[in-house]
Amino acid sequence: MKFILKLHPEISIKSDSVRRRFTKILESNVRNIFKPYEFKVAVWNKWDKLVMEARTETPEQAALVVDQLKRIPGIEQCLQVRQSEYQDLDDIYQQVKAVWHDKLAGKSFAVRVKRRGKHEFSSVDVARYVGGGLNQHCETGGVNLSKPDVVIELEIDKEHLLIIDDRFKCLGGMPLPTQEDVVSLISGGFDSGVASYQMIRRGARTHYCFFNLGGREHEIGVKQVACYLWKQYSTSHRVKFIAVDFEPVVAQILERVDNGLMGVVLKRMMMRAASIVADNLDISTLVTGEALGQVSSQTLSNLAVIDRATEKLVLRPLICWDKSDIISLARQIGTEDFAKGMPEYCGVISKKPTVRAILSEVEEQEAKLDADLVDRAVKASNVLDIRRMAQETEAEVPQVQTSDALPQGAVVLDIRSPEEEEDNPLTVDGHEVKTLPFFRLASQFGDLDQSQEYYLYCARGVMSRMQALLLHEQGYQNVKVYRP
Repeated sequence: MKFILKLHPEISIKSDSVRRRFTKILESNVRNIFKPYEFKVAVWNKWDKLVMEARTETPEQAALVVDQLKRIPGIEQCLQVRQSEYQDLDDIYQQVKAVWHDKLAGKSFAVRVKRRGKHEFSSVDVARYVGGGLNQHCETGGVNLSKPDVVIELEIDKEHLLIIDDRFKCLGGMPLPTQEDVVSLISGGFDSGVASYQMIRRGARTHYCFFNLGGREHEIGVKQVACYLWKQYSTSHRVKFIAVDFEPVVAQILERVDNGLMGVVLKRMMMRAASIVADNLDISTLVTGEALGQVSSQTLSNLAVIDRATEKLVLRPLICWDKSDIISLARQIGTEDFAKGMPEYCGVISKKPTVRAILSEVEEQEAKLDADLVDRAVKASNVLDIRRMAQETEAEVPQVQTSDALPQGAVVLDIRSPEEEEDNPLTVDGHEVKTLPFFRLASQFGDLDQSQEYYLYCARGVMSRMQALLLHEQGYQNVKVYRP
């Protein structure tokens, strides 16, 4: 399989030296990403594009290559091509006919040609010659240049002919790490996952800082989100995952801080802790998933006060996004199921939270907290290399058996949301199907008949695996995952 990897347009308009550097980085990333696979991959840097050849042996390997190419930052689109040499216009036509003859029966078509180099013919000459020959010698539906059923794409690059078999959109953005590193404050919800993805896509190697307010269940869920983002979009580089136990900080805030300012104080404590984490990694930038006005702590006044807690640059990629757009992108990049299934926690909830915090009043409240409170929390944090963490997470998840076949007497537990279940009810021949939404699973699973064996089901299998693992953590061993 041969591919032409087209650069993101913003790379193409940069100066020669910057463009050369970005392209070399992207070339190295592609090599690194495919290095662990069984098949061999060769990459050539052609200045305005990369050419890649994957020596795959099975359809599954071929599909894997395409899927991986779609998720590499810096590649705008990918062309799957057949490359050969040619003699003249008729030779070009004969090669195209051999590929397309059986695919044009009864279909209108158009021939599009791009050409590089000096030739005795133009791109229009090639399109006319090839199109006329195909229309005359194949059983087509005729030529249609405006709305054809089929578009035959050719590229002539000096002495080479490229017949394009397929063209697919890729991630775009900038190669990693053409920008400086950042620390993303990740909670596992919709916002922080999407914000982290946006930074990765723009070429910033993204490390993860997690403030644990919800115990073991919360940490397992957030680790899975971070591992997923890394595996999908940034395996070319190592990053860190830092878990900070923030329950002692929350406890003091609840005991000592005025109710209306608790949320703002908590966010400032997180900023201070994240700044120390960033200092330890020699990083100057923090990233959050905050969106303007989404909650009380995210008003302009409160954000201004929160930012005064750190000298770091604080980036908020989603600052003007609507929640529906954030959820839509989370669905597209694959973090939606994680976010929907993330265990809830009630860290700090003010009855009447302020929307216009005053810095001097906030600082007065913070003076009631232990001076070394944040330092102690960060000092006790757990710093993990995400590659090792991914292996540990994978070692945990297989504890949950997954099956596409059900033993006699097994009960299928549909944990999808009521809306999903209503739109597409699940039936399994010969087995009872019970419905129990994921957000009620932890509190109501114990009420079920524990002599039964339960197989959790969700649309993609992500939420069911995580929920099964959490139930295992709570001592329920009669839980598996059903993936039909």
